[in-house]
Amino acid sequence: MMITARKPYPSDISDEKWSLIIPCLLLMKEDAGQRHHDLRKLFNGLRYVIRYDIAWCAMPNDLPSWSAVYQQPRRWMEAGCFEALVHDLQTVLRIAAGSGTGRMFTDDCATGAKPV
Repeated sequence: MMITARKPYPSDISDEKWSLIIPCLLLMKEDAGQRHHDLRKLFNGLRYVIRYDIAWCAMPNDLPSWSAVYQQPRRWMEAGCFEALVHDLQTVLRIAAGSGTGRMFTDDCATGAKPV
């Protein structure tokens, strides 16, 4: 049986935006054995639920399971990933506006957590 790639949803994140946020979302190496779903697919699932304001269990079948999509952002929140992302984006905006200097993106973002 041949598996075809799913058609992208309007809520899917662009390659450019993904490359900016992925350093802040890595709680473990991307190829870690315990990882069952691609992080980008999980993030796109989260964006789908938010954009279309649907119940978790109403997610389309071509995205990861609703329980996987529900659990991953909880891990990100508990690890402070979203706060780190906001901090780093604010730093980039300040630098772009010429209103100061600050650190740029690092592999650990502002949390100090590094992939294991």
